[in-house]
Parts: sequence; C-alpha cells; structure tokens
Amino acid sequence: MTHSLHTLVRDLRLRRGRERRGLALAEGVRLVEEALAAGVPIRHLLASPALEATPRGRTLKAALTSAGHTLLPLGERDFDQLAATQHPQGILAVIEPPRWELDAIHPGALAPVLVLDGVQDPGNVGTMVRTAFALGAAGILALPGTAEMTNPKTLRATMGGYFRLPCVGVDETGLRRWAESAGVRVLLAAVDGPAFTGAGGTSLAVVVGNEGQGIRPSLAAWAQGRIGIALREGAESLNVAVAAGILLYEVTRG
Repeated sequence: MTHSLHTLVRDLRLRRGRERRGLALAEGVRLVEEALAAGVPIRHLLASPALEATPRGRTLKAALTSAGHTLLPLGERDFDQLAATQHPQGILAVIEPPRWELDAIHPGALAPVLVLDGVQDPGNVGTMVRTAFALGAAGILALPGTAEMTNPKTLRATMGGYFRLPCVGVDETGLRRWAESAGVRVLLAAVDGPAFTGAGGTSLAVVVGNEGQGIRPSLAAWAQGRIGIALREGAESLNVAVAAGILLYEVTRG
C-alpha cells in the first residue's frame, strides 16, 4: 500500500497524471484544513511527525481523525521526498478537486467574473483565485495558456479559494457565447484603459492577460470596453495578480 501510494503521489506531481486520474495534491496544514472544511473528497492522507509539532497541526490531525480519515504515518525523510514545499508541514492529501461547470457561475452587478487570458505563472493564477473569492467574484474563466488550476503550486496559492469559487476553462468562442447568453459586459484590462466609473447594474467580466504579451488582440474585436488603473508617472505596469485585485476591488464596490 505504501509503495503504491508513493507512486500515486509522484504521478500526481505531473499534469498528465492529474488529468488521467482526476485527482490532485493538497499539501500543508492550511490547504488541508480548507479541503476538509469545504467538503472536498479526500482519498488518502500522509503525515509525518512534523504535523504534531504545532497546536494547529495537532488540531487538524484530530479533526481529520474525527471525520473518519486514516493518516498514513511516514518518517520525516520519506515525507520530505514526496513533499513539494521547501519546509513541509507534515501533511499531504490526495483529493478529488472540484470539477466546475459554467452553470455554477452566477455573475451579478457586484459579483464580476475574472477572466484569465494565458496567465502562465501558477503563483499568479492561484493568487487571483484567492483574491477573487475573497472579494466576492462570481467565478473565474481561464482561457487557453493559463496555468492549470490543480497544479500543486497553483492550488497552494489559492489558499483554498479553488475549493469554493467556480473556476472553468473555456476557449474564446465559449467565452463570447457565455457572455452574450448571460448578458455579461466584457471589459479588457489595459495600462491606458479608463478608470472604472460603475457598471450601471450590468454584470461584468474583467479580462487580464499574459504576464508578457498581455491580452490576445482578437478579444478587442468584440469586448465591450477597457478598464485601467491610474499609475504614477514613470511606473510602467503592475504585476498581473496585483492589477486583478485592484480592478476586482473597484468593480465589486460598484
């Protein structure tokens, strides 16, 4: 059992393994806490003595045991070989991640949708999922080229946001059809875009683009407008996750 579980964990480090098995890895006390609280199915749990080194770790272990989960004990050395983080916290879960569909996203005047257009850095993507959930967004739509949501680094950066906020992959045609059918106004984030002045009761989708190339030009042919952030003279741009957070804050505050 131990050997096969080790093999499973290593396989889930790879995208093709996650896609083939429909599983993902949740590592660290905070992420496993969030998975448990959100009711995410947990298939397997591996734990090292480090889990019991802190009160929070001991509390999590007790909560997992109380929920009927069995933790496979591993020595620190064996656990560290499976962990992806530099400073493992002694807990690693094999989970069934949510499989969101478009009909789970319900945009509203103060509940926008964040669209990620080829955002490649897993940390940026995870941070935007976390921020979008915290600010009351209705969901995330990920266009091709965007980092995979169940990439372990992305999932950690969401801080559990992916367990609760619908995140759906679409192509450009699917995005346009969805926006038209849902009555959503699509705005493209741009360095020279105008400041947000209100949605007028309309549901919005805000598109942020690739870290280096920005938003694909084809979106400008049918999007309903642009949106920007006023920067001080000499400042070229913002990190895409920071920009997305500011724009979502503006939009969700009307």
